[in-house]
Amino acid sequence: MKVRTLTAIIALIIFLPILLKGGLILMLFSYLLAFIGLKELLNMNMIKFMSVPGLISALGILIIMLPQDAGAWVDDFQLKSLIAISFILLSYTVLSKNRFSFMDAAFCLMAVAYVGIGFMYLYATRSEGLHYILYAFLVVWLTDTGAYIFGRLIGKHKLWPVISPNKTIEGFIGGLICSLLVPIIMLFFVDFNIAVWLLLIWTVVLSAFGQLGDLVESGFKRHFGVKDSGRILPGHGGILDRFDSFMFVLPLVNILLIQM
Repeated sequence: MKVRTLTAIIALIIFLPILLKGGLILMLFSYLLAFIGLKELLNMNMIKFMSVPGLISALGILIIMLPQDAGAWVDDFQLKSLIAISFILLSYTVLSKNRFSFMDAAFCLMAVAYVGIGFMYLYATRSEGLHYILYAFLVVWLTDTGAYIFGRLIGKHKLWPVISPNKTIEGFIGGLICSLLVPIIMLFFVDFNIAVWLLLIWTVVLSAFGQLGDLVESGFKRHFGVKDSGRILPGHGGILDRFDSFMFVLPLVNILLIQM
């Protein structure tokens, strides 16, 4: 517990100033997190980061995370690049004599989308305003806290025992309820430019998808037979273990709140 707490404090000291600063430093930090997350995901499937498919996947991350405000050419370039990467990965299945299979190629592409989109929206959300990124982080944090407390106190019915045996339906509902504290409090200080009732609804939706993101990561680990996605954060596991919920929540914050 001491190691876990110390790690959380050190991580917060490093991450919070970068988050507050935003801009280029946050974008570069998001790229770093994405590359580490990609490495963790590839390692689960026994694909080395420093390999042909690993480096091709890293190139995919580099492209898919390009800033959307860089110009109209970005979307077209990303689409054409990902098509090219798909053909390169499929071609490598032949060159490797199927040691790298079609399923591995599909896995790499999905890893690029899952990790790349999730971390791209980390700096993209911050660029829209500090309150949006704080809102997202607080929703995830209070959801996790509420789910843990309600699950420990009154949790009796398993939510998804095959994937995550400790999660309960009561905890899931408790997380949804606690997440509502975020907009209720933040509305005293911030104008989200959206109707209050709609913000409350979207908060519940985000809370539910945050918990779903956690289950997705648990499903990965269960499928590949690993306890944690990595070891970079002592007591916490890997980058994906800590950002799994955010990778689902941040894109939705942009879709439901910012781009409306």
